[in-house]
Amino acid sequence: MSASLHPDPEHRAPTTVDAQEIAKFSAMAAEWWDPHGKFRPLHKFNPVRLGFIREHVTAHFGRPATGDKPLEGLKLLDIGCGGGLLSEPMTRLGAQVTGADAGEKNIKTASVHAAEQGLQIDYRATTAEALAQSGEQFDVILNMEVIEHVADTAAFMKACGECLKPGGLMIVATLNRTARAFALAIVGAEYVLGWLPRGTHEWSKFITPDEMRCMMSDAALTPGPLTGVSYNPLADRWSISQDAAVNYMMTATKPAT
Repeated sequence: MSASLHPDPEHRAPTTVDAQEIAKFSAMAAEWWDPHGKFRPLHKFNPVRLGFIREHVTAHFGRPATGDKPLEGLKLLDIGCGGGLLSEPMTRLGAQVTGADAGEKNIKTASVHAAEQGLQIDYRATTAEALAQSGEQFDVILNMEVIEHVADTAAFMKACGECLKPGGLMIVATLNRTARAFALAIVGAEYVLGWLPRGTHEWSKFITPDEMRCMMSDAALTPGPLTGVSYNPLADRWSISQDAAVNYMMTATKPAT
C-alpha cells in the first residue's frame, strides 16, 4: 500500500516488516488450522500459551480467573496474529480482539475461519508501526512468536509499546538465542523431526531475555518475570518450567499516567 501512495522509495514510511518472513508464512496460510500440518507445534503449544495469558491478564486487571468471559470489556491486540490461533480463544473469553498481521493471506485465512465459527474479530492486514501511528491503543497486547521474525526488533517493540494503554499489559513469547535453542528449535524441529519447514527460523534473530528486557525498557515498558516453556518429547506436551534456554514468555506493563 505504501508503494502506491509514495512511488518514491525515499518517501515510504519506515517499516519493521521483513518481506521474506511474510512471504514464508503467507505460503503456509491455508494450513494454519490444520493441527497435524505445518503449524502443529503451535497447536501443541497453544494450551500453555492460553493458560499463561489467562492467568496473567486476569491477575493484572483484578478479574476472576474462572468463568466464561473473564476478559470481557478488555480491548486486546494480537499482533502477528497469523491464522488467528490466539485471537479466536481470546474472543471467546470475552475480549474485544483486533488481530493484525502484515500477511494479507494470513488475514484472509483468519477472517474466513472466524466467520465459520460465528466470531466477531477485527482482522487487519497492517503493521505495529501503522497502528502506533494511528494512535490506537489497547489494554492487552499479545506479542507471541512474532518478534523473532521482524526486521527491526527494537522499532517493533517501541511501536507495540505505543499501542499499549497506560496501565496495560503486554505478553511476549519468543526463542532464546542459545546453543540449545539452535539444536532443538532449528536442527531438531526443522531438519530432524520435520515439525516446521526448513528455514522457518533464523538463530541470529532469536532474542535473549536480557535483550528483551532492554528493548522493553527502551519502549517505556516495565519488564516482568521470565517464564520458561519446555517440551517433553515422551509426553508430546509443552509445559511451564524454570528452563528458559529455548522458549520463554515474559510480561511487560506500561506505567499508568
